[in-house]
Amino acid sequence: MISVEEARAMVLSGVSTLPTERVSLLEALGRVLAEDALSDIDVAPFDNTAMDGYAVRSEDTGGASEDTPVVLRVLDHIAAGSVPTHVLQPGTASRIMTGAPVPEGADAIVKIEDTEGLEAGGGAGGTVAIKRPATRGDHVRFRGEEVREGQVILSAGEVISPAAVGLLASTGNVVVSVHRRPRVAILPTGDELVDTDERPGPGKIRDSNSLSLAALVLAAGGIPVVHGIVRDDEATVRSAFLAAAADADVVVSSGGVSVGDFDFAPRVLAEIGSVTFHKVNMRPGGAQTYGVINGVPYFGLPGNPTSAYMGFEMFARPMLRLMQGISAIDRPVVRAVLAEGISKKPGRRQYLRARLEPITGRDDCVVFSVVLTGSQSSALMTAMHKANCLLVLPGDGREYPEGTIMDCLRIDVDESVGVLG
Repeated sequence: MISVEEARAMVLSGVSTLPTERVSLLEALGRVLAEDALSDIDVAPFDNTAMDGYAVRSEDTGGASEDTPVVLRVLDHIAAGSVPTHVLQPGTASRIMTGAPVPEGADAIVKIEDTEGLEAGGGAGGTVAIKRPATRGDHVRFRGEEVREGQVILSAGEVISPAAVGLLASTGNVVVSVHRRPRVAILPTGDELVDTDERPGPGKIRDSNSLSLAALVLAAGGIPVVHGIVRDDEATVRSAFLAAAADADVVVSSGGVSVGDFDFAPRVLAEIGSVTFHKVNMRPGGAQTYGVINGVPYFGLPGNPTSAYMGFEMFARPMLRLMQGISAIDRPVVRAVLAEGISKKPGRRQYLRARLEPITGRDDCVVFSVVLTGSQSSALMTAMHKANCLLVLPGDGREYPEGTIMDCLRIDVDESVGVLG
């Protein structure tokens, strides 16, 4: 039985990034950019106003106040999307709306709140009272202040966020090159399983692992390909595994990986591929099997729902991220205070489903307390559903009294965050 760290190292050694493809921006969300993206224009493309108000020559507004406003003649009314028709001369201004081009001669914007319309209501042909002096550049977004034409705006290797989608769109990158998402074949095994839309009869249970694992694949950025239930027959298992490996980047099965009479997965894997490991020193999910079928990575996960979930979280998820070019693969670690005592017997390392809650300590420093979320049975999923972390208990047996500082893996925070404290 090998350690979690040894198993992860075996799984992740030699993982190759998948080939690239060109996709639309919405399809690229959350994916890794494969080549630098350049801007085809300056951003902003022209000097424009960040406020509704009046474009002015700042030197004309010196000394302006509520009591002694400066009165300027209004030449123009410039809406967003229009083009100024006048050049500002001394003693003049142009009424201007947010996003509109700043007219030639103007070097600042006075907010509408700091003005009062006089003749013609302060519109074109009228006058306006300026009640506050302006400084050059006030409320002006200058051409190219964010990006210059030809500049790299996102580098290869960056993960495309919602903000990056907006930046790419504003710079003419409507289609981008990203690494392909891995196709993951999912095979539930077991004669005891029935489809999720079927009411289970005596001795039967619904196949929940298929959808749970499919959801985990989606959350990791992959494409789940759910196969039908594979019955406990060695020839059937062999055929199903080979077919899945022929059309996927990764194969994941659940069930049939222990030492029972009908646990065929490890035996079949050894016949049609290779077995890298079969047991991992962890709980839940010690019966983790990993190997290769015709060059395709294969994960044999336990049948108990939480054990399958844990195996995917620990081993398959980091592989899928690396395949997409994402370098961050370690869940953030938090040091948290036990809200209640825990006793552990000697044995395998345990990952308890738990919840972190912020507490305020001295000097208003936010720290966390951690409490278990329910029964830790590997056959039950409620505790996993309620958990936002995995409380890590080393293999040595001991008492952990209330108040002990413990390591917790955040499963609700992206790996790129790193260590949180």
